Amino acid sequence: MAEKQSTLTYEGIMKELVGGNFRPIYLLVGEESYFIDRIAEYIEKHAIKEEERDFNQRVVYGIDSSPAQIMDSARALPMMAKYQVIIVREAQLMRGIEQLEKYFKKPVPSTILVVCYKKEMPKSKKGWIAEAEKNGICFESKKLRDSALPLFIAQYLKQKGAEIEQKAAMMVAESIGSDLNRITSELDKIFISLPESRRRITPEIVEKFIGISKDYNIFELRDAIARKDVLKANNIVKYFDKNPKSGNLHSLVPQLFSFFQNMMAAYYCPNRNREDEVAAWLGLRGPWAAREYISAMRLYNPTKVMYIIQKLRTIAAKSNGLDNKNTTEGELMQELVFFILH
Repeated sequence: MAEKQSTLTYEGIMKELVGGNFRPIYLLVGEESYFIDRIAEYIEKHAIKEEERDFNQRVVYGIDSSPAQIMDSARALPMMAKYQVIIVREAQLMRGIEQLEKYFKKPVPSTILVVCYKKEMPKSKKGWIAEAEKNGICFESKKLRDSALPLFIAQYLKQKGAEIEQKAAMMVAESIGSDLNRITSELDKIFISLPESRRRITPEIVEKFIGISKDYNIFELRDAIARKDVLKANNIVKYFDKNPKSGNLHSLVPQLFSFFQNMMAAYYCPNRNREDEVAAWLGLRGPWAAREYISAMRLYNPTKVMYIIQKLRTIAAKSNGLDNKNTTEGELMQELVFFILH
């Protein structure tokens, strides 16, 4: 039985597709192109047989198409095949796309229409959005939070039969950012280089193939700050000042803000000395993820954490030029780290 549309996730949609269960409408909406592309690519490659594609599969682009053309094509019957497939790429560039509501109300069962709308979900989910959701699938592809990237990396590699150490996953996420297409591209390059006897990615391997230092990165700086390792923290900041590709203020501030914001929340945990309870309180992936916060709470009191959060906001404003004419990014980093550690 098909899963209800309202509960379908990316994994749920892919599970249906792999099982050969295709819906008449796939309205794929959102700013994260990775999930939209993966769904569309799977349908393109697997919905109908290769020998049926010449007459029964079309890939068009929104800028070159009109809703009327799409609807006319979608209402046609397949030629000697169970389905025809129509994929509309860059549908956000199509004028009057909301007119597809007419087709979404009564889709043709033998047509698989995939609309890739790479733009934020419209605020109003009435009309064409509601009809697509009612008679097919309307999937919103959201950008992943930075905190979710290491888990995405680990799951992606697991599907390929490989694993990655936690620190290595953090290094990849911090080095590349939230561009999932670029992340998977870099992971694929690393995967190909791994020997079949050891499909495990370590920080040393990440350092070799992506170019980020395993000793001088934001993950290590956050760890040094959490342990109040003044010497190590200052050495990393100096390294960042000379090697901005390894770490910079714009990537450091959000990481530290998230860390200290979580720490402030952890103070309100009924039993903040238990890893499992702190992890559950903060919504972390497991008890191990709470260890750093528990250790740091012994070194930073709530008042200091509150002042650090305020300082992070001030430094973020200065990095964008507010009340700052001459202070360099490197000097702002040193000012921030000094304030945190003293």
